[in-house]
Amino acid sequence: MSETNKQFDKALDVCRRIFEKKLSDYGASWRIMRPQSITDQIFIKAKRIRSLETKMTSKVGEGILPEFIAIVNYGVVGLIQLRHGYVDAVDMSNDKAMKLYEKYVDEARQLMYAKNHDYDEAWRGMRINSYTDMILTKIQRTKEIENHHGMTEVSEGIDANYLDMINYAVFGIIKLTE
Repeated sequence: MSETNKQFDKALDVCRRIFEKKLSDYGASWRIMRPQSITDQIFIKAKRIRSLETKMTSKVGEGILPEFIAIVNYGVVGLIQLRHGYVDAVDMSNDKAMKLYEKYVDEARQLMYAKNHDYDEAWRGMRINSYTDMILTKIQRTKEIENHHGMTEVSEGIDANYLDMINYAVFGIIKLTE
């Protein structure tokens, strides 16, 4: 396995542990959220990262790393909600949520493998703030697609944008923990 694949899996393990602990605390309460709300949650996290990158100080005490982890996890939640719909009351066990988490994390991983091959690990030459800007761009694109009720003329859909946000956030985690 390449070094990138190992680092990617290690970063995803960190995200998975946090997701699992939050499931233990709250259950799958996020099942109530519509995809647009999840996009806005990711927006909040990415804006906070950009703010911390710009101001270089935090009054809350948490840094950038937890926000990238949250983007990964909200991205997975977004994929679940997009593909399984939202509900008015929690309808999913923690075990089922974890199985879906693994499914969509694997989808993100496979996409990373393919793109990493084609782009020759270009992400390694990027700065962390570029990942933030790319995530913010993907959020803006997602909001536009959501405003068009999921319809696009030539662009990839919301799910592709969530997958890209997950992968850029994982790259941020890798860079911050190298």
